[in-house]
Amino acid sequence: MLEKLIVMLTHNDVTVEDAKEIFEANKDLPVQNWGFKDVGLEPGKMKELCAMMKEAGKTTYLEVVTYSEEECLRGAKLAVECGFDCLLGTIYYDSVMDYVKTTDLKYFPFVGKVSQSPSILEGSCDYMLEQAEKFKKAGAVGVDLLGYRYVEGDANVLSAAFVKASCIPTVLAGSIGSKERMKLVKQMNPAYFTMGSALFTKNFVKDGTFRENLEAVTDFLREQA
Repeated sequence: MLEKLIVMLTHNDVTVEDAKEIFEANKDLPVQNWGFKDVGLEPGKMKELCAMMKEAGKTTYLEVVTYSEEECLRGAKLAVECGFDCLLGTIYYDSVMDYVKTTDLKYFPFVGKVSQSPSILEGSCDYMLEQAEKFKKAGAVGVDLLGYRYVEGDANVLSAAFVKASCIPTVLAGSIGSKERMKLVKQMNPAYFTMGSALFTKNFVKDGTFRENLEAVTDFLREQA
């Protein structure tokens, strides 16, 4: 389970201002995958942070939660300019996929109908699975499922059904902030899952530091191996 964790240096869907300092203080922990969102830091600082992560041997992820074609394409270009390994999110557009194909970026677009801020997820599982088929054929390496932001039914049922039936690896993103939910995620067995705000709101070690909370998560995930 530990190899599936993507630590996002974001709180309330925004990259935290002291993301560089937090990463520097925690990069020795046994977490391979690190990322943040395209909002909260200016591009120059994003590039510096991504470079720090790569210098530490980490796999890097930029999550873009924007909805217009112009914004999504700009997010993809930002990911490349900053040197990220992977792009999470964006609404799927052919123009974004065409651009990504000219780069080394691994692309995981959103499935379902994603809108608002903080994001919500709508749409049937069948609809999302059809999208996954289309995205795979177009060249995406995986998809980003905001499973716990689902508003049209049981999030656990939707997430488990999608992950099980999807033809393409799934990143389960958003609102995974308890040991109980991590156990459910283990049963679903996505390719990856993200965690961000829960580490800042101290969901695992009350009054603890970010590091103490992340250590609690990594210890728990090791136990789930």
